[in-house]
Amino acid sequence: MLARQLTFPDRFIKAGESYFSPDGKRIVFQAIEVPEGEESPADFYAMFVCDVVHDAAGDITGVANIRRISPKGSANTCGWFHPLDANRVLFASTVGAPTAENAPGYQRGTSRYRWAFPPETRIVEVDLRTADGTAASVKPLEGDGKAYIAEGSWSPDGRHLLFCSLESGQGDLFVRDLSTGRRTAIVSAAGYDGGPFFSPDGKRICYRSDRKQDNLLQVFVADLVFDKDGSITGTTNERQLTSNEHVNWCPFFRPDGKTLVYATSEVGHRNYEVFEIVLPAPGSGAEPARRRVTEGDGADVLPVFSADGKWLLWTGQRHEGRSSQLYVGEYVDQSDAK
Repeated sequence: MLARQLTFPDRFIKAGESYFSPDGKRIVFQAIEVPEGEESPADFYAMFVCDVVHDAAGDITGVANIRRISPKGSANTCGWFHPLDANRVLFASTVGAPTAENAPGYQRGTSRYRWAFPPETRIVEVDLRTADGTAASVKPLEGDGKAYIAEGSWSPDGRHLLFCSLESGQGDLFVRDLSTGRRTAIVSAAGYDGGPFFSPDGKRICYRSDRKQDNLLQVFVADLVFDKDGSITGTTNERQLTSNEHVNWCPFFRPDGKTLVYATSEVGHRNYEVFEIVLPAPGSGAEPARRRVTEGDGADVLPVFSADGKWLLWTGQRHEGRSSQLYVGEYVDQSDAK
């Protein structure tokens, strides 16, 4: 797959975890900007949006109109567009300066990825028509700033908010029914369950988990359970899709709902690559088919699709200097590859 770099070290020390808007015209991502003058760079990510630039043939050639939407000095992660209104964006934010000292993301000079869990982190929403990068422009959506709550996304119909919480001391998955306000724990097994996303039809979720608590993450899917009013009440038919001695994380559904992409250390801890899993038909008893998607020299992680499934967007370290930046490529599915 031919990769095109979208962000560069002259603007961002590091950039990553990016997502398309439903119409494919924008991207939300987190990044640390190169400071002006002799200022020191920030330790924590700010949240940005930008426009996607296409050529006459419809190919993505770059990004434009980059702007920060998170409050200055805050720590931020996990952006997501509303499925029905591309002007609404959520992300996790401390809103003010965090108390945690460990900076998140790929660390300068190494290929190690590190999460940070400031307890003030909660999920907020902004309206891009009025967002000005101040605390006044963010609207609280989930969390009270006493425990890390992040990794959020809206369901395809916009009714439910799916997120991870460390309130119990480990990562648990919850949904909030935004029409009723009801909050429900749906995955609370031992170990860190996180990075959840809805399937395109809203009937399943994918996520990664450290069930053995050995820091070797594995990829899971589960069916959602609904009550008669359409509210999510839990999960069932959980299935573990990877079971190996590697770190497997950041799964994401392709729009067909039959394919998942994820990043894995299977190739090497200093060269994470994107793999895909083609899910077998329910009840078939077949094992999921896998294949490698990226072949870059340097880590490729956090893969996501555009809504039409044509484009794969990810965080990579392919250029000189090895800082994390955004990359995009035209995706070829297995049927086309054969």
